[in-house]
Amino acid sequence: MVSYCIWTVGCQMNESDSERISSGLEQMGLAPCADPVEADVVVVNTCVVRRAPEDAATAMLTRLRPVKDAHPDRTIAVTGCMVGPSVSDLEKHLPHVDAWARPGEFDIVLAAVGGRVGVDAAVPVDSLIPTRTGPTAFVPVIRGCDKYCAYCIIPYRRGSEASRPIPEVVAEVETLVDSGVRDVTLLGQNVDSYGHDFSAPCDLADLLHAVHDIPGLVRLRFLTSHPKDMSGRIISAVAELGKVCECVSLPFQTGDDEMLVRMRRGYTRAEYLDKVAEIRRAIPDVALTTDLMVGLPGETEAQFERTLEVVREVRFDKVHSAAYSERPGTVASRTMADDVAPEEKKRRLRAIADAQKRIGLEINSALRGAAVEVLVDGDTRGRRRGRMRSDKLVYVNGSSPDVGEFVTVRVSGASAFSLEGEVVRQGRAAGPESREVRTA
Repeated sequence: MVSYCIWTVGCQMNESDSERISSGLEQMGLAPCADPVEADVVVVNTCVVRRAPEDAATAMLTRLRPVKDAHPDRTIAVTGCMVGPSVSDLEKHLPHVDAWARPGEFDIVLAAVGGRVGVDAAVPVDSLIPTRTGPTAFVPVIRGCDKYCAYCIIPYRRGSEASRPIPEVVAEVETLVDSGVRDVTLLGQNVDSYGHDFSAPCDLADLLHAVHDIPGLVRLRFLTSHPKDMSGRIISAVAELGKVCECVSLPFQTGDDEMLVRMRRGYTRAEYLDKVAEIRRAIPDVALTTDLMVGLPGETEAQFERTLEVVREVRFDKVHSAAYSERPGTVASRTMADDVAPEEKKRRLRAIADAQKRIGLEINSALRGAAVEVLVDGDTRGRRRGRMRSDKLVYVNGSSPDVGEFVTVRVSGASAFSLEGEVVRQGRAAGPESREVRTA
């Protein structure tokens, strides 16, 4: 049997895309293989949002070159954000790659594989719903991005925003729920823009209402939001719909107004903080996560300190921080010199990490003694683990509930990044899952 391996780096959208390609390959009769060096077909799903994942993808493709030289009949396909409108330079530097596909061009990957291994590749793209073996799933609902932030390559690689019709999304979630999925995350580079490209008025709130009504679905989430598009209707839907988890990811990127203008983010620090306040008024128990960037060209120490101030003021549950990495073709690359030293970027990242570690520990420690509902989704070093509605990671001590099972855990320990505790009840409580009560 022909084997395949999909190597993936990057965001949840890439993970979802890889699952869909995997579904197509398995419908064509291929079998999964864990080792890209041993597989007959390798799909490399790339990310170039920052230099580190791009370097990792390049290293993987370099590693595969002698494998291809030794086994010319093997197939290598590349997809993801490394692949732009033109691939002539990539073809020059990586001549051993057989097919190049931009993000979401699943048909190109499947056709290339089918042609080389003699298997019919006529699998409709809309049938590529992944076969699930766990209780959670990502469902892309809008592709592309129209924001064109100065530092970001995504709009150039993933194109303009294009939303999937509500009936199509509902049908996919119904299929996933029938296969055992209980926790679904709706995905988009800017998920709050969902429906803005439709001729009839529609937005993410409408989609949340439609998906919420699916029998058997227990938890519903969405990623990633933009402060400009997080509307009152969306906030109200999170507050009112019992299955929608009280967890909001709202990137702010920088706490300095001048840097926000340079980034082309479209809002001010005050507007961002007002949005946070609006969310917390409507959803008092909300868990807030964010993304931020340090070391954008020209960022001074004072400007960085204003970013650190926002972290301390808002008290996020989780912060994803990154250092600016020049991306050729972006506005920043064309108009700004990368003038913040690498050592200074690392220092600023450490300062953010240290502040957030203290905040995360304080928030999580306040949950000691609380009974929280956890959906078990796997193992880590021999211990069952799962997630709360707020997306907090919880390790289960002293028992091994089944993956996909809901358990109530009494929290006995906390770190900045996770909780642990003992099971006090198997299964879900009667009635709708209750919202978690936050004490910090």
